[in-house]
Amino acid sequence: MVKRIGIVAGEASGDLLGAHLVKALKEKLPDAEFVGMGGPKMVAAGVKSLFPMEKIAVMGYAEVLKRYFQITAIRRKLIRHFSSDPPDLFIGVDAPDFNLDIELALRKRGIPTVHYVSPSIWAWRRERIRKIARACSKVLVIFPFEKKLYDDAGIDSDYVGHPLADLIPESTDRIAMRRMMKLPLDGKIFAFLPGSRQSELQYMADTFIRTAMLIKGEWPQSRFLVPLTSRETRTLFEEAIYRNQAEEVDFTLLFGHAVDAMIACDAVLVASGTATLEAALLNRPMVIAYKMAPFTYRLKKKKKYQPYVGLPNILSGKFVVPELLQEEATPENIANALMNQVSDEYVIGKLERHFSEIHRNLRQKTAEKATMAILPMLR
Repeated sequence: MVKRIGIVAGEASGDLLGAHLVKALKEKLPDAEFVGMGGPKMVAAGVKSLFPMEKIAVMGYAEVLKRYFQITAIRRKLIRHFSSDPPDLFIGVDAPDFNLDIELALRKRGIPTVHYVSPSIWAWRRERIRKIARACSKVLVIFPFEKKLYDDAGIDSDYVGHPLADLIPESTDRIAMRRMMKLPLDGKIFAFLPGSRQSELQYMADTFIRTAMLIKGEWPQSRFLVPLTSRETRTLFEEAIYRNQAEEVDFTLLFGHAVDAMIACDAVLVASGTATLEAALLNRPMVIAYKMAPFTYRLKKKKKYQPYVGLPNILSGKFVVPELLQEEATPENIANALMNQVSDEYVIGKLERHFSEIHRNLRQKTAEKATMAILPMLR
């Protein structure tokens, strides 16, 4: 009997995780049908996407409010679709503020639900665990410390590791990547990752560009690789280049290829999120810089439980890489932090050893583990 699986992701990192999981499930269930919402990677893996994922890919309270009616309309339509044509299983990939409401509605109708990637209850908004208990038949957690939180709350969960740790090799060849990308072998190269959402570019693009201008003033041979996820985010970054009169800075704008850019570079400037973990798994020094709407930042700061926002620092339980947020995220502060990171060989060596340990701990053959956790729910 053909199994039908609903699956919904809400942003670029979820699209990658969802595609990885769909491919693994198809190895065990080659005739399975997948329908819901995802980005280009999930669509390429065989998911029928009912809505463009970019419609809900926004960050923060203020930004969500601007698109509130559009986002809630898409969620209602997804709930209606899955209620009228019930899948054998529904998987929500990350995006908890969007997916938990779908999972709650579907589980009430007797549809088993899996939430893949725990919401950050260990960082802030711990009260969400009560909603998770009602909404989710099972939670697949990707960090080792998360399972105990769910065990203590009586929620069925499995630690499956992080798929990026499986996908990213333990060592990479910077010189070979520079040759492949036709980049100079000498001189400093920085990868700038300002985020995948348009709202992130609106807050970060000017700061990242002014940072590059300051670094180029000190190190004229510097180059800057800027992976962007869509035409819209590329346009926003290009507009910021012209607005800041930075045409003389050596920017190379890429469609995707974030991992290639990080392999080729000496250091990474990254907005918070999954990209901070990618940089760590690639053993690259980094600076985390992030800005959001002041109202959103005040609310998040009030509700968080630890001083870190970057995954390398959260996994380490201490500051191993600099985090510059809101008022501290000035071009001067960021440029100084980046130049310090790539100038100190002792710091680089220490970071590489630390990041290698994180890599080993997270490599768990995630797709295989997640598939084995899900299959019994489809029988």
